[in-house]
Amino acid sequence: MSAATTHHSGTAPHYFIPSPSRHPVLVATAMLLVVFGAGQWVNGASWGKWFVFGGLAMWAVIMFQWFSQAISESEGGLYSDRIDISFRWSMSWFIFSEVMFFAAFFGALYWARVHALPMLGNLEHQLLWPDFKAVWPAVSNPGVTAAPAGTVEPFSVIGPWPLPTVNTALLLTSGVTLTIAHHALIANQRGKTIFWMWITVALGITFLFVQGYEYAHAYRDLNLKLSSGIYGSTFFMLTGFHGFHVCVGALMLLFITLRIQKGHFTPQRHFGFEGAAWYWHFVDVVWLGLYLLVYWL
Repeated sequence: MSAATTHHSGTAPHYFIPSPSRHPVLVATAMLLVVFGAGQWVNGASWGKWFVFGGLAMWAVIMFQWFSQAISESEGGLYSDRIDISFRWSMSWFIFSEVMFFAAFFGALYWARVHALPMLGNLEHQLLWPDFKAVWPAVSNPGVTAAPAGTVEPFSVIGPWPLPTVNTALLLTSGVTLTIAHHALIANQRGKTIFWMWITVALGITFLFVQGYEYAHAYRDLNLKLSSGIYGSTFFMLTGFHGFHVCVGALMLLFITLRIQKGHFTPQRHFGFEGAAWYWHFVDVVWLGLYLLVYWL
């Protein structure tokens, strides 16, 4: 018999053990569909996008059910201080895994610029590709690429002004408004907390719209695409995955705001809020590194 059936609601057990769940395997299946579909889509298979959209829809539905169950367990008094500690460790390791995820892409950018590019521009390779220009597109003239034999269409790069700088201001401001909301929650000022949380969510959504406009401008006016050599691939992988994380973080903050409006959380116990705030501040820090290394350098 599971722990959920051996105690009365509202009395936290020594350590709550949930019943067997289908959610983890279904979420893993959804993400498999997304990754497989994305891989096929970028390689020219038009049907790949349907796997991506279908996988994302499946992921959203299952995650909604999973978190709804967790919220019910929390509000039912099933989570003790031991569960709170385990959630904190889990969120910490999750964010650490995300740090390593972005470190891999930043590492690819570093290797391409500092090692691969100078090596391909040395005398030995000049004999093989005499037309190759060993310059990073961001520091070359607009429309100049470093592609030999015209393998990459000419493109222009995106500088830090104005859209990336606007997005930087949006994210930094959202970090401030989220911190204000946190202090208001600790002070048991629920109305103030809700107000600043909605401001934070609005700033996150605005960031996504600005980035979407930037992508449209890159494709339509600059001919900058995912296929634009190593610059295009690292640019869109870094900014695109960061945008996805902003989307996920905004959804987290949105649902946390709705929970606050329903009366969830207290000044003493509100790790759901704190976990979302940790994630959002992580997204802010990653963007600062991305803003400097991708747009400025």
